[in-house]
Amino acid sequence: MALYEHTFLARQDISAQQVEELTQHWKGVLEANGGTIGRVEGWGLKSLQYRIKKNRKAHFVIMDVTAPGAAIHELERQMRIHEDILRYMTIKVDAHEEGPSAMMKRGSDRDDRGPRGNDRGDRPARAPREDKGDN
Repeated sequence: MALYEHTFLARQDISAQQVEELTQHWKGVLEANGGTIGRVEGWGLKSLQYRIKKNRKAHFVIMDVTAPGAAIHELERQMRIHEDILRYMTIKVDAHEEGPSAMMKRGSDRDDRGPRGNDRGDRPARAPREDKGDN
């Protein structure tokens, strides 16, 4: 069986609970056709660069899939006619990525940067400015 990464975008006006139910539904479709699901990540509600079917935002979900080609074909066929799915994309990969995806890592990288402050390197901070009085 081949390895795939499958990403889909769901409409902005459905709830996070409905997105979970959609994800479970698509898992069921794949498992019924001989596939298995590995990692599933919900990236949440994100802004789109341009409108898709009159939506400015969408719920993003990515899944690691191990399945035969027929299972992927059936999944995409059902997504094409589902009203809550804006877009989907399936790509074949050589190996599934271990750990969180780049999108999930991006938020945690901000915590690892350290405190913000003097970006002047090893130069000392400026002395406070003296106020010029009105004479």
